[in-house]
Amino acid sequence: MSIFELDILILLGIGAFGGVLGARLFQAAKIPQVVGYILIGVLLGRTGFSLINERTITSLRTFNLFALGLIGFLVGGELRWENLRRYGRQYAAILVGEGLGAFFLVGIPVTLICWHFLGNPVTALATGIVFGAIASATDPASTMDVLWEYRTRGVLTAALVAIVALDDALAMTLYGFGTTTAAVLVGQSESMAAAAGKIGLELFGAVGLGVGLGFLLNFLLRWLRRKEQTLVLALAVLLLAIGTAAAAGMDVILAAMALGLTLVNLAPRRSAELFSLIRVLAKPIYVIFFVLVGARLAIASMPVWFWAVVAVYVIARSLGKMLGARVGARVSRAPAPVRDYCGMGLFAQGGVAVGLSIMAGEHLSGIPVAPGINLGDLVVSAVTATTLIVQLLGPPLVKLAVRKAGEIGRDVTEGDIIAEWTAAMAMDAHAPIVGEGDNLSRLVAEFGAQAASSFPVADRSGKITGLVTLEGLKEVIGEQDCWEWILARDVMIPVEEMVAADTPLSEALELMRQLNFDRLAVVDDLKSRRAVGILDSSQVRKLVAREVLRRQAGEPSPCPA
Repeated sequence: MSIFELDILILLGIGAFGGVLGARLFQAAKIPQVVGYILIGVLLGRTGFSLINERTITSLRTFNLFALGLIGFLVGGELRWENLRRYGRQYAAILVGEGLGAFFLVGIPVTLICWHFLGNPVTALATGIVFGAIASATDPASTMDVLWEYRTRGVLTAALVAIVALDDALAMTLYGFGTTTAAVLVGQSESMAAAAGKIGLELFGAVGLGVGLGFLLNFLLRWLRRKEQTLVLALAVLLLAIGTAAAAGMDVILAAMALGLTLVNLAPRRSAELFSLIRVLAKPIYVIFFVLVGARLAIASMPVWFWAVVAVYVIARSLGKMLGARVGARVSRAPAPVRDYCGMGLFAQGGVAVGLSIMAGEHLSGIPVAPGINLGDLVVSAVTATTLIVQLLGPPLVKLAVRKAGEIGRDVTEGDIIAEWTAAMAMDAHAPIVGEGDNLSRLVAEFGAQAASSFPVADRSGKITGLVTLEGLKEVIGEQDCWEWILARDVMIPVEEMVAADTPLSEALELMRQLNFDRLAVVDDLKSRRAVGILDSSQVRKLVAREVLRRQAGEPSPCPA
């Protein structure tokens, strides 16, 4: 065995390891991690060291289908009926605008270039139609990866999610009509009517399959409670959707997306944790998928005019996406962030376009465009070349778009805030701490004023020595004559449980849960034990909820401490 013909598992390990390292380097440079995955794939593939060859990539077709299915499922999980009802008109207008914009702005100049160099207007028109159809596709995987990486939230994010999800259906439709038209023009294929019926069956069949399995999955999830059981069941149904769609020649991404969309809208709360689990599971699969995308990028020897096609494709597709999205947003009166930046977020081209080009290569391999070169070879090579260029530009432009729209870091949860904060950031620095010499009258007054169930007790130096609880006072509170001479030190419970100011808030809350305390003293450090504040569980919940709303609204987040 040659050193370059390594076992597939070793290659997957090398790809995942290298992808993570590449992503880390690019993240440090403030570049989306997906670019790192792809470039590592380029180094490992035919353009680089040829560790991953065409045979290996072909043998991993099933893995790629699974990855695309996961992407579609998670994208569908982002689409909620309330957003589609509210912004459906805007999304449809932008979708049509950017898709047709790329189709015509790529198709027309490519047709003219091929006509000039080939001298055959029919073949040139067929070539332009196929390129235009493929140019309409936007890669949902790398776009969503950037949005998830930077935790974005807002009108632009919602628009991008919806459009890259629905863009697959539009691209498949244009591709189907485009390749069929090309074949009809050169006298190779069936009628347009038959092609339209086939495309409709593939698209609507995929949607119907996904919706039906979504209802089935929602019904079955009602009977399961354990996380691992729900995860296994969801993956089983997803694999059924992917396998059935692939076997029937349907769009895999569209079927999986319909499954995710159906589930999230039938059971938004019950499915929330499931989508989180699958997103974690999908991470290593994403890494390997994008490494394989990069490994595929290799260009055979092509004529000079081929590079003119590549240059025109990249420039015209970018202009078509931006101008089409802007026109669609203006016509539908979309918000300013969508109008100004949506087109910038639709540059990415990846798995869908490469897949369509491979399908086109198979269907159009018998159409010659130059000596020794057929239309199928031209499409695959050109889309491969443009994918490398566009994938390096697309993710950074998605990040730039959401940054200009002010939506980075706004998709936060209470768990994110708790994981980020320390005890000092959530404590009440002005909450009363009773002294050992305070009498019962003072304690009763404090309990009445604060509506708390316990108070920390400190000595004269401020060192925490114990805890006074409402339960403990019940035994002595009956005789008011004793209130003046019974002191806190007489009724307190000596405790050792307290947290330092720099303790992670998550650890402090877990300690409170284990001890069943609603309040816990915060000290400067555990050696001096001098009190600096109080953690009150109800107050912490209010502060965290307020911070979530503030960040989701994009407002400044002053430290609450």
